[in-house]
Amino acid sequence: MSTFVAYIESLNPSELTEADIIKGCQKGDARAQKELVVRYSPLLMTVSRRYSKDNELAKDILQETLIKVFKNIHKYKPTGSFVGWMRRILINTALQTFDKSCFKREISGLGELNLQPSMPPDVYDHLGEEELLALIDQLPEGFKQVFNLYVIEGMSHKEIAEMLGVTESTSRSQLVRARNSLRKMLTKREKIRV
Repeated sequence: MSTFVAYIESLNPSELTEADIIKGCQKGDARAQKELVVRYSPLLMTVSRRYSKDNELAKDILQETLIKVFKNIHKYKPTGSFVGWMRRILINTALQTFDKSCFKREISGLGELNLQPSMPPDVYDHLGEEELLALIDQLPEGFKQVFNLYVIEGMSHKEIAEMLGVTESTSRSQLVRARNSLRKMLTKREKIRV
């Protein structure tokens, strides 16, 4: 799999427009397919990494997503964003890879939740994007999935519940617990800095 990603990174995007790429892929044109991979893989890999426990799984999800994109590109309607359409395929592919039982394991102990902020809001100002993504990556799988879908993808709890096959209240509680876990990690990080 790493050979596939290295190959993608070695290629340079061409002058094809997004519409040309879509039409070409719908016709099975290899040049357009290559361009789609070259142009959109870095963005899709970034999204895939947020939903994966490691880089190897993220690469596998990316590859599976690209296969699904090529198989279903004839269904794409230009009424919405092409990137958004591919992101949805990637997110669905990523969510199919993890065990739904993580929600049941992580839901115990809800009575211990502290819903009050435990640190000053300016702590986030000193945090870079990479550091924040690294902290999110440390969350348990259920927390991480719901946090990404709600905070980063902007989905509602109803959409998340339908997508993950859980209740809306489970989605909400996972989000609260994810935020509390992130607060604890940030508090610990700030104490270490001082």
